[in-house]
Amino acid sequence: MRTELFLKGRLRHDLSADEKRALEDAVVDVVKLDPRKTLVERGERIENSYYIIEGTMLRHIDDRRGERQLVGLNVTGDFVDLHGFPMKRLDHNVASLDTVTLAKVPHTAIARLVERFPHLARAMWFSTLLDAAMHREWIFRLGRLNAEGRIAHLVSEIIERLKFVGRFDGTNLPVPLLQRDYAEACGITSVHANRSFRNLRERGILDPQGDGRIVIQDEAALNKLGEFDGDYLYGDGDLALDTLDDR
Repeated sequence: MRTELFLKGRLRHDLSADEKRALEDAVVDVVKLDPRKTLVERGERIENSYYIIEGTMLRHIDDRRGERQLVGLNVTGDFVDLHGFPMKRLDHNVASLDTVTLAKVPHTAIARLVERFPHLARAMWFSTLLDAAMHREWIFRLGRLNAEGRIAHLVSEIIERLKFVGRFDGTNLPVPLLQRDYAEACGITSVHANRSFRNLRERGILDPQGDGRIVIQDEAALNKLGEFDGDYLYGDGDLALDTLDDR
């Protein structure tokens, strides 16, 4: 199934076989996007949402000089722009980081899913609210942590999200963000990002290998430095849910 990783590690278990099949049947096409290509531009009217079968997508807002601020990241198993279904236009740009395989789901098909499967509709709503929870955590990261802590927190979050979908081997981070990408996500300069990565290497926490490859050497120290608590991802911990149903 192309959508088999949707809400994996969170509430995938709460979806019925019919709901999973209906979501899979809503896919009308599979498309590939080369690295660093735009999928959705800010203000463009959209009539489809895209689910990531494999790869990483970035959300960004550009300032008047064309400089980017990364405001979000989506990995395998995520819907990239599901909130575009009711909004029709996004307030930011969406682009690929690496080679990405996407399942195309028309908004007309999503409308039918919402009408036929209210429980699935709630699950899809839940997935958009996960994005909102991550946005709040990104604000915390920018407001309360220093440069090294911001980078550590972002790497820790990516690791946790990849664990949900079985894409982290415990050592190698398969999301090829460059140091300039980390700078744009963490509100620091590329020079500051380079210096921070050098410090993290010297402390034995992680080892950048070039071309966005990172070897994780001490995940516990990484989490501590970034003050990372993954509860806000709603997988494990105090915020984890076992069902979407009301009680």
